[in-house]
Amino acid sequence: MMTKTALITGAAGGIGLEFANVAALNGYNLLLVDINEQTLQVSKSSLESLYSIEIKTFTQDLSAPHAAEAICNFVEKEGIEVELLFNNAGFGNFGYFAQSSWAKDKAMLHVHMITATELMKKLLPGMIDRKRGYILNNASVAAFVPGPLMSTYHASKAYLLNFSQALANEVRADGVNVSVLCPGMTKTNFAKSNGNENPNIKFNIADAKSVAQFGFEGLMAGRVVLVPGFWNKLSAFLPRLLSRNRVANMVGNIQRKNHAKRVDGKAARPISMELAPESVDK
Repeated sequence: MMTKTALITGAAGGIGLEFANVAALNGYNLLLVDINEQTLQVSKSSLESLYSIEIKTFTQDLSAPHAAEAICNFVEKEGIEVELLFNNAGFGNFGYFAQSSWAKDKAMLHVHMITATELMKKLLPGMIDRKRGYILNNASVAAFVPGPLMSTYHASKAYLLNFSQALANEVRADGVNVSVLCPGMTKTNFAKSNGNENPNIKFNIADAKSVAQFGFEGLMAGRVVLVPGFWNKLSAFLPRLLSRNRVANMVGNIQRKNHAKRVDGKAARPISMELAPESVDK
């Protein structure tokens, strides 16, 4: 049996790959899951050159309806005992909701919410039976605020934040730690894939390695909500100081400026959409 294994989704690069490094350093075998088979194999080879652990890979589109079932069938077939689950995979959809791709929105919502939740549903009973387990969900500092022009992304991350906090409360007495990682902008391919690779605010961009280390340490320590960095903590605290309507206006103004600088041919504001005047906070 492949014991003390960390199952990491979105493991071929970015925070997922860096988390795999941290887990390997701490003695975990790895099950790396990603949609990109070629990059996944390159990452596996790189990790195998550094660590004397067992590493398995599973190529899977996590937006597919039965993605979680396919992964768990592989886990059972290979006799893998998942002690740590890191629901890391995710992507965004940047633009006005009425004009953006529903196919991309639907896939993103499935990855962030349905597949992540189903993996927890299927793997958590084994952790409870063994009285030991760790679950880390990668949300975002976006989870704390409404996000115009990334409305579905912010909403799906808010789901992960709230679900993780509730689940942590349910299973703590069973020996299982559940945490939710809420990073801000991080040096990965995330922004580039959204057409937002040149954001107006650049001073607060973290590196994936430090975010992964922060997440692992927080998970092991039993902390539930993990927000790395002072400015991200401040962003998460903003809705407690200001009304949610005011925060939505602030985020929307920043995102409209970012949207206007897109280099993927989608920068034009839809003609039918006039910017609404800022509402007066009651």
